[in-house]
Amino acid sequence: MNIIFAGTPEFAAVALDALIAAGHDIALVLTQPDRPAGRGMKLQPSAVKQVALRHGIAVAQPHSLRLDGKYPDEAEAARQAIAATGADVMVVAAYGLILPQWTLDAPRRGCLNIHASLLPRWRGAAPIHRAIEAGDTQTGITIMQMDAGLDTGDMLLVEDEPVTAHDTTATLHDRLAALGGRLIVQALAQAAQGPLHATPQPEAGVTYAHKIDKREAAIDWHLPAAQIERRIRAFDPFPGATTQSGDESIKVWQAETADAQARAAAQAGEVLEATPDGILVACGPEGRQTLRLRVLQRAGGKRLAAGDFLRGHALPVGGVLGSSTSRET
Repeated sequence: MNIIFAGTPEFAAVALDALIAAGHDIALVLTQPDRPAGRGMKLQPSAVKQVALRHGIAVAQPHSLRLDGKYPDEAEAARQAIAATGADVMVVAAYGLILPQWTLDAPRRGCLNIHASLLPRWRGAAPIHRAIEAGDTQTGITIMQMDAGLDTGDMLLVEDEPVTAHDTTATLHDRLAALGGRLIVQALAQAAQGPLHATPQPEAGVTYAHKIDKREAAIDWHLPAAQIERRIRAFDPFPGATTQSGDESIKVWQAETADAQARAAAQAGEVLEATPDGILVACGPEGRQTLRLRVLQRAGGKRLAAGDFLRGHALPVGGVLGSSTSRET
């Protein structure tokens, strides 16, 4: 089958690799423009572009596909490149650009999207993060026939994937990326034999996975312990849950809810214990719950277990995280 592939990050690159391994002809790859990254902030190609270049596949990197938008010349060049392929289908995975109607109509079989949730739950940009943050125990992959709406198209293939109590966005991402690659290969194999059965999304159960904002990274110690713990896992690896210790920002990468109850006078964010076993912090609406921080990181440093972290950075008992000052007990 003659395919155009549109995607940008590692999640999409896994699917592109799967399609190539299955023997599909990838006529063109669409991916976002190179972005500055790393300490030197040099322009870096996307994960998808790197796969395409390794296999000698033509790449287009328009800033936009809107013919009446800010980059009409780039959009027109992309339109001509798409038309020249005579593609049967476009596979889309975490591309990051809006596909206008002309793009959806260009391939003979339209555009198929690999979406990392069980639609209609978690439509939108960050379904993996939001599933963990919400405490979902089940997510999955939906292969969807794209339409003009935001992840509203008919479902063609769906497969579940459990979310464990220890999953981070990183670990769940990797399993879902592999599942997405397998399902899109399966969908195209079935499509070659005849039309896929399309199931409209139910009207009930719609939720939206809004894009992650860096401002969400700051830990609110007034939230329940279980909610903070989920957010720590949801924000690993990006943007990383953070808290203030004095004037220093610290990232917290691993924590667990603790059975210990904080004393009545404790403030939310107050350090109750600081031992090699972990840093016990009061939290919750009244500061009566506790969370034990297991893995932390100073700015410019490495992720460290609590004991190693404390050898280089004291967190005095009675200090209040999330505040630029500490109070005496």
